[in-house]
Amino acid sequence: MAMAAFRREGRRFAPLITPRPIAAVRSSPIPGEQALLGVRSISTQIVRNRMKSVKNIQKITKAMKMVAASKLRAVQTRAENSRGLWQPFTALLGDAPNIADWLKLLHSSLEDYFGVDVKKNVIVTISSDKGLCGGINSTSVKISRALHKLTSGPEKEPKYVILGEKAKAQLTRDSKKHIELCITELQKNPLNYTQVSVLADEILKNVEYDALRVVFNKFQSVVSFAPTTSTVLSPEILERESEAGGKVGDLDSYEIEGGETKAEVLQNLSEFQFSCVLFNGVLENACSEQGARMSAMDSSSRNAGEMLDRLTLTYNRTRQAAITTELTEIISGASALEG
Repeated sequence: MAMAAFRREGRRFAPLITPRPIAAVRSSPIPGEQALLGVRSISTQIVRNRMKSVKNIQKITKAMKMVAASKLRAVQTRAENSRGLWQPFTALLGDAPNIADWLKLLHSSLEDYFGVDVKKNVIVTISSDKGLCGGINSTSVKISRALHKLTSGPEKEPKYVILGEKAKAQLTRDSKKHIELCITELQKNPLNYTQVSVLADEILKNVEYDALRVVFNKFQSVVSFAPTTSTVLSPEILERESEAGGKVGDLDSYEIEGGETKAEVLQNLSEFQFSCVLFNGVLENACSEQGARMSAMDSSSRNAGEMLDRLTLTYNRTRQAAITTELTEIISGASALEG
């Protein structure tokens, strides 16, 4: 009934409208109306594409969070067990990994802080090979730069040994001439003590040092880590400390078997201490990396969800506005025909 009436009204008004104006109107639409329709259509499509991309990003971040959680469980136990390797050296050589105290570092000399005066410092910076793990790499680099500044002097030559691609990229910008050795792709395969011992032996063969300052991030929980430095002294410095009556002087109270001299024992202890500290530092840093990646991916997933909610609201509003406009045009056209 309604369509029949619409056709009758069209036949009644047809003689009053010439074909040429109708053709002109169809071939040359009003620019404002064309722009309005185009903007409306493109806007909806853009929002739809944006929603699709945000959904894909959210899927990726959730998957990365689950992968990081799985890797964290695998490496956390190994890192906790490795902490017992360097503990005997605390009583014997008087050194334990110290959490970097920035106020102490800035307001005292490094000799007072570490308890020994050395000339050749080698800063071993441990970082990750991949990003998307918060600020753990930036923290290690900042502490390494602070140690380099504090150990610099007229007769002092601090050098860098870098483990990890991210620290290498940051330190190469302003300290390329001070970099002695770079080792990357440490986390490509699970590391054991034998592999880390080979790395430690490679470092000791290629650098001259009086003290090795190992910088890494100590794992505390999934959401927190502590930047940590550990000092490993060379056999010569250990022997000097022993002769000066320092804490290493307690070695004289031990009975040495096997016919080795005290210098040989100190050299073996120094090398073994460095391999133990390096092994613990690599595992602790790997734990911190996975925990930081879990937190970062969780935050990214939540942000993607919030962005998706806002885009959905924008899309529904845009689509509803388009539908309302079209209905208004239809009703206006029908009213004009009836009038």
